[in-house]
Amino acid sequence: MAPLRDRLNARFGTWRGLVRLLLAHAERIAGRLRPFALHDPQAVRRVVFVCLGNICRSAYAEQVARAEGLNTASLGLSTTTGVGSPEPALAAAARQRMPMQAHRARDWKDFTVQPGDLLLVMEVRQAHELARRLGGRSDVQVALLGNWCSPPSPHLHDPFTLSDAYFDTCFTRVRQAVGRLAKDVPNARAATAQKRGQR
Repeated sequence: MAPLRDRLNARFGTWRGLVRLLLAHAERIAGRLRPFALHDPQAVRRVVFVCLGNICRSAYAEQVARAEGLNTASLGLSTTTGVGSPEPALAAAARQRMPMQAHRARDWKDFTVQPGDLLLVMEVRQAHELARRLGGRSDVQVALLGNWCSPPSPHLHDPFTLSDAYFDTCFTRVRQAVGRLAKDVPNARAATAQKRGQR
């Protein structure tokens, strides 16, 4: 039983992570997640990664996006601005050769959403909460980062306090998703943004 539990935890984080992933897949199949797909790639000027604490998933995604040459930022829906990432997250990022010691969390209330932002969340409930906070803005988009995983993973479970094995799984999925996303948002490249500013 223990080996099975260990394999499950390494792939999904916890039983709860597996259940939430299955529920998210059910919503996707039913078409209820269509609002959280990328509808206008050409309109994207910046990719903004969003999770709860901005110390693990979104923090790592921001580093990967920056390495991909994207204009990027990240934030947490409920966090303390200025705190660093926990040691297990730093270690997992280092194993992926993507150091993030300099990262500091930023809370929603300390962040300014800009026209052209694509806000990428890790979980369906975060997508709904973000849509609520944005109040129907039409100049930004909200999408699930896991849409760019292969196969799609509409729920990227929080690795905070979980095993090193799951941190590696989660960060690998995030890295894959960001790499695929980068090909879909040509106007979010940092060089493109700089050229627009020089005009």
